[in-house]
Amino acid sequence: MSESGITRRNFVQGSALTAFAMMHPKIAFGSDANNRMKVGVVGLGARGRLISYMLLDHGGYEIHAGTDYFEQVSQGVGGQLGIDASNRFSGLSGYKRVIDSGIEAIFLETPSYCFPDHVEAAVDAGLHVFIAKPLACDVPGNLRVEAAAQKAQEKGLVFLVDFQTRTDPLYSEGIRRMHAGEIGKQSMVFTDYADGGFSDPELTENIESRLQHLIWVNDNAIGGGYMVNAGVHAVDVGLWMLGERRPISAMGSSHRSRKNPNGDSHDVHSVTYQFEDDLIMNYRSEHLGNQYDYKCNTVGICTDGHLSTEYIGEVRMPGNEAFEGGEVINLYQGGALRNVNSFYEYVREGDHSNPSVMPSLNATYAAILGRDAAERRGLLTWDEMFRENRSLEVDLRGLKD
Repeated sequence: MSESGITRRNFVQGSALTAFAMMHPKIAFGSDANNRMKVGVVGLGARGRLISYMLLDHGGYEIHAGTDYFEQVSQGVGGQLGIDASNRFSGLSGYKRVIDSGIEAIFLETPSYCFPDHVEAAVDAGLHVFIAKPLACDVPGNLRVEAAAQKAQEKGLVFLVDFQTRTDPLYSEGIRRMHAGEIGKQSMVFTDYADGGFSDPELTENIESRLQHLIWVNDNAIGGGYMVNAGVHAVDVGLWMLGERRPISAMGSSHRSRKNPNGDSHDVHSVTYQFEDDLIMNYRSEHLGNQYDYKCNTVGICTDGHLSTEYIGEVRMPGNEAFEGGEVINLYQGGALRNVNSFYEYVREGDHSNPSVMPSLNATYAAILGRDAAERRGLLTWDEMFRENRSLEVDLRGLKD
């Protein structure tokens, strides 16, 4: 992305600005306004706004309620979305008021530490759930999300995790052919993730100052840290290529290299995952403002060829005449839009098979495994990670309820 001077941060913010450009008092097209799905949005920052305008543009959704920790955001964005003033909430408990407002489904777009509490409450209330990634910051949180997702399925509720790559037809076709053996036996996967990172200002007396502008990605307990929050995209594609296998161990090294770091997340990683059948996945990443191109690339190495995927770029399978591959088009927004559309169809058709859940849980677990192994600069097994069940506690003192 360096040719145009775009960083991932600018890309994310630019996507939100694109959403703002879509603002209009839209009435549902081709849909009975009285028959629309009544939903609530929790988290009205850049990603939450982007998703919200997709909901408005879809025509089958009504945004009935919304909340953000910051009242000025909730009131300002909520007004632009057409949410009645009585249904704009703020503070840590705003999500409870959204749940109680009379909605059918909930969209969760907050820092990741919130997700276990939010999904448990939403599923207990009988709501369908659309949720951003990663699903949690630690193993205990991910286990809670896993239990809530299982309960959702038992209750006939839709639970969709918003990974964009899984919606892309080129990714899907290339990986299908890889699994069919068209390029031979699988040997290894290697992944690259690089972006400019996010602002990491000095710590204040409480974490309120960390809860906007993706600052929280710098904090392991709040956002999972860079590997869990961002690198999980590449880890997910790698696991997908390897047939949804779970790694048996990870080892590696990482450190903080950004200028004047304040959050505890490491921003440079090198991790090797070991799988059964002697398969290997290598992961490396950097999150520094150093003019290096944005990358979220994964390559599957097989005995007779390879599959190369790029989040921004192309999907290619050189030497396979049956699959030409091609350019990946607008995956950041396009993938999210496909998920928004699919969520609507799943709910209206009563399809609660929830195929995105288990791959997303496994990707989150694997990213946590890699993060923790690298920070220890040693080997950590999957089983050891679960036995430790290490919890990352968020200090919420001084925040508005």
